[in-house]
Amino acid sequence: MIGFSSFGQDSKPWTAFWNKDTTLVGFKDNKDIVKIEPKFTGFTIANKFDGIIGVSERVDEKKWLNYYLTKSGRIVGRDSLLIYDNSVDCESEGFIRFRDAKTDKTGMFNSNGDIVIPADYNALTSVRNGIVIGLKGAKKEEWGKESGDYHFSWVGGKEVLIDTRNRVLVDDFKYEGKLNFFSLLVSDKPNEDPVRQNFKTTQGKYYSFIDFGREFDTWLKTSLLKNFTKERLLKDAYKELTFWKEEDGWKTEDKHSIINRNFELIKAKLLKLNRPDCKYHISDDGLNKFIFESEEYQRFFDNCGAAKEWIYPIKNIVISHEKGKDLVQDHFSFLRTEDGYKLISISLGTEVLK
Repeated sequence: MIGFSSFGQDSKPWTAFWNKDTTLVGFKDNKDIVKIEPKFTGFTIANKFDGIIGVSERVDEKKWLNYYLTKSGRIVGRDSLLIYDNSVDCESEGFIRFRDAKTDKTGMFNSNGDIVIPADYNALTSVRNGIVIGLKGAKKEEWGKESGDYHFSWVGGKEVLIDTRNRVLVDDFKYEGKLNFFSLLVSDKPNEDPVRQNFKTTQGKYYSFIDFGREFDTWLKTSLLKNFTKERLLKDAYKELTFWKEEDGWKTEDKHSIINRNFELIKAKLLKLNRPDCKYHISDDGLNKFIFESEEYQRFFDNCGAAKEWIYPIKNIVISHEKGKDLVQDHFSFLRTEDGYKLISISLGTEVLK
């Protein structure tokens, strides 16, 4: 066994903690009882242990063990960790991805350590509302090996929409932009809502999902910008606003104080979006954990500290204009929340918020 102080499933997450010299990670339960003594390296990125995690431990100077661990103490997927961006995959809805090193294919375990999706796919997304996108028949395109900056991407192939039992829901899943899989509606005919994308299923029904880009664009034009008042801006702002001041860096204050002091300036900037000659673009992002690090924002991050862009995306509006010979850009970031999109941060090119 691997040093558990007790066994059996615990419905509440365990929390990661460091040893004294912050070199090894262990886990405690919600009563601060140590369940696993610190033994995993910092490569183990899970801050919370729900059901299954990927871990790495050092045996000696030359040997490492990499595997998936369940809360009951079961070890599965030895040397099969799915690695991307120099970190191991994170559990999502009770499932975690693994990679078969021999075939270079990806599959999925459930929280008991059972294979629910075999390693038949070039790539799989994490589980979102019980749904997974799988890529098959693609070719790997690699670059940067010689310089040590290795990267790769998958080219070609076909994407399919499957469930966590590996059942095909949509055989050829072609989509644009980013979809909200938690907005799923099932119908006999295509959904006519313009913010949705429709897909015909293998059963002859139609799945439709909200397109985040269409949703935000519609909200921006028909809500915020249509009747821009202080009351509307206050309603459509997060309760705290983060803003950039050159001398102080990022600062956070109650939205009322910032908007009351700077309403006319913010209004003038954002209403430029109504002009046909306004130069701007909108990009997708997730909440920055190094800026939004207080307890207030923890629900917007998963157990491994990654922003939950699949349900709480950030929409960044960058407005460009010339000042003399210089190109100036103003940044406004909107976070999608349970109560709609909310202005959460502001960074102006030359003007300074009071």
